[in-house]
Amino acid sequence: MTVAPARLRILVADDHDLLREMLRDYLRAEPDLDVETTSDLPSAAELVRGGPPFSVILLDYNMPGMQGLAGLQALREIAPETRIAIISGTATPEVARQARAAGASGFFPKTVTPQALVGAIRAIAQGAEYEAGAFLPDDRMATHPLAAQLSPRELEVLERICRGLPNKEIARDLDIREPTVKLHVKTLYRKIGAANRTQAAMIAKQQGLF
Repeated sequence: MTVAPARLRILVADDHDLLREMLRDYLRAEPDLDVETTSDLPSAAELVRGGPPFSVILLDYNMPGMQGLAGLQALREIAPETRIAIISGTATPEVARQARAAGASGFFPKTVTPQALVGAIRAIAQGAEYEAGAFLPDDRMATHPLAAQLSPRELEVLERICRGLPNKEIARDLDIREPTVKLHVKTLYRKIGAANRTQAAMIAKQQGLF
């Protein structure tokens, strides 16, 4: 007799609609995952208070209401037994360390593949601590030949191009104006020899930058 795997209840809280919906659809395709979603911290807290316990909560570091790691601490007070992981497209390795010190059970970049995320969620639900190999160490970033051609802001823009974000989303992520993003995009194209977004992302990934 085959025993069905225990079901895990997952909450994905992220204000980026496309990413949230992609993760929801991918995770729901797994036979043992039940998934709910929301786009800000207050509604996440309401879901946590109002229903059965979640096995794992994925919190976007920059979504409305988070105020950095204060949002993590607030949810931990509401549900101290629930495993909570941070997912971020902008945070630094230092923020990742701070999140772990504040009680996060995992820390993921938004470049993490859905396949890797599924495995990590299951591991976290079973008590593991997980941190994806999300960030290039500072010394590697400084010596990477492609990174050396770009300014820190251009690198941030290129990383988001690699994630498929449009200029409007990049501007919101980096808290800058969209015309400024367009200027950075044009400049980094010239520096790395790319003709368009697809080619820029291919160059970055082929050279192991992101």
